[in-house]
Amino acid sequence: MKIRITNGRLIDPANGLDDKRDLYLADGKIVASGQAPDGFAAERTIDAANLVVAPGLIDLAARLREPGFEYRATLESEMDAAMAGGVTSLAIPPDTDPALDEPGLVEMLCYRAKRLNRAHVYPVGALTIGLKGERLSEMAELVEAGCVAFSQANVPIIDNNVLMRALQYAATFDFRVWLQPLAPFLARTGVAHDGEVATRLGLPGIPVAAETIALYTYIQLARTTGARLHVTRLSSAAGLALVEQARAEGMDITCDVSINHLHLSDMDIGYFNSNCHLVPPLRSQRDREALRAGLADGRINALCSDHTPVDDDGKLTPFSESEPGATGLELLLPLTLKWAQEAGLPLVKALARVTSDAARIVGITKAGHLTPGARADLCLFDPAAHVTVSREQLRSQGKNTPFLGLELPGRVHYTLVEGQVMHELA
Repeated sequence: MKIRITNGRLIDPANGLDDKRDLYLADGKIVASGQAPDGFAAERTIDAANLVVAPGLIDLAARLREPGFEYRATLESEMDAAMAGGVTSLAIPPDTDPALDEPGLVEMLCYRAKRLNRAHVYPVGALTIGLKGERLSEMAELVEAGCVAFSQANVPIIDNNVLMRALQYAATFDFRVWLQPLAPFLARTGVAHDGEVATRLGLPGIPVAAETIALYTYIQLARTTGARLHVTRLSSAAGLALVEQARAEGMDITCDVSINHLHLSDMDIGYFNSNCHLVPPLRSQRDREALRAGLADGRINALCSDHTPVDDDGKLTPFSESEPGATGLELLLPLTLKWAQEAGLPLVKALARVTSDAARIVGITKAGHLTPGARADLCLFDPAAHVTVSREQLRSQGKNTPFLGLELPGRVHYTLVEGQVMHELA
């Protein structure tokens, strides 16, 4: 279908574009902006007056809960949530049941997602079989099946010899490795940041050292092996400092932060709010401010939702026994806009962290920008509209988020995937 999007404010961070102009789509691709191509006759015109026309958002961590955890969420429900949130590309962590350690599982997930014809799915394969940290997965076969990188999700490898062999293998074939830094023996009994709040509430703590010790190990092994390392979900100022130091020494290393850690601290646990039980834990206000500053100036490369839908039973328990995680697909855009407003950042810079910068980490070249020839994955939203986060409003099957009841900026009016309108505000 040929579509003309008119009267919109085009924001394309990859090309430094922030301008009011029309956009033209045909055959699932962007064909022009500004002036219509010769002979272009639109079959549909979308009036984007007062709307921002941006690349579809790219989320680096979205658990769709299939296979294995369909009682928490389904592919259908979470794809609906993605469309409602303007998220058109999803990187899927491997901690499903069974883990994404076999080509058949990856192919099945990709096939199911493609049949739904909504967001593009980019599986992140298990670095070790069953995420057990013992035997390496068949990475080459998993890449052929559709994996874009390899990870242990929230399950650290205890044996550093296994981790070094995994990084060596990945480096040999230039596979990306995404690791979340959390030292297992320092973190295994903890549920909250090791600080005054955890002490007052009597919660077992996880020290910042759990992040820095693991991160230092990862950096040293990546330096030794030459592997491409992406650090997922940084939570502390000290962790960010280690990444900066590694870069200063010439390492090619990237990192991201979640929307939860960008806006919240351990103070938000309040009186045992289990929606704030997250992995890694919410850190101190000082850590939060360091992460916000790092994301603003580019030391942190991308922002993700860390979408982890949990059923109500998993949260209606004492804090230390509750299931960690928070839903976030539909909140990625509003919380990006809220951060941009509070930090005084232009939209073109803030949106880069969830579009073009995220695309580079995943290795996507045909999305995350509005260059003619790119895939027509788009998010059209009203940055001035505000929405109150409620259980009824969330499309995700998981209603667990610390932001329930808050009014956030940004309402998605249209989401397009390969030139097809997949979400339209009634």
